[in-house]
Amino acid sequence: MGILIALEGLDGAGKRTLVGKVVTQLEQDGLTVATLDFPRYGASIHADLASEALKGAHGDLSESVHAMAVMFALDRAGAAPRLRELVASHDVVILDRYVASNAAYGAARLHQHGDGEFVTWIEELEFDRLGLPRPDLQMYLDVPVALAEERARARGAADASRALDAYEKDSALQARTGQVYRELAAADWNSLWWSVAPDVDPGALADKLALLHERRDTAR
Repeated sequence: MGILIALEGLDGAGKRTLVGKVVTQLEQDGLTVATLDFPRYGASIHADLASEALKGAHGDLSESVHAMAVMFALDRAGAAPRLRELVASHDVVILDRYVASNAAYGAARLHQHGDGEFVTWIEELEFDRLGLPRPDLQMYLDVPVALAEERARARGAADASRALDAYEKDSALQARTGQVYRELAAADWNSLWWSVAPDVDPGALADKLALLHERRDTAR
């Protein structure tokens, strides 16, 4: 059994770039690594409907915080068998977004905090009712909102398929989401959490993950 790691952060934080560099280093160190991105756009009907709603389709779907959260949760539930297979067959599995994204963005939309009712509801929905595996580690890539927004805009300008959605265009929402993420990290919500700076050394981070894998493997 491998370790399951979720990397969280605002839109445009640079999660995909960091994951790529960390994976390269881990593989060079001899570990087997798998990755999975959420939402699974293009592979999940629930993810695609949610994406379309955030760009103005499907009536008032995007106006309901809980309805949108259920769509993202069902996307992950559909990937649960594959996720368990990956954990069983690799040393390290790294997810670009996971359950905490649903908790942070939904709570921020409702102006709640990390210990609020919505976060509790997400935990019960995704981990308890839908049976998603809890991660061994969650990392929050703590990037300033202005920098994340700049990167997201540049990404959208370079790739029409990644144009900004309603969440990404809302600076105040992004700021509140960042605060909820920090609260989840401080509380070690559903796992150990690490806060990662935007200038983190990918090699050093990979070394820490390899050590975590070694310790968990020994403990098992």
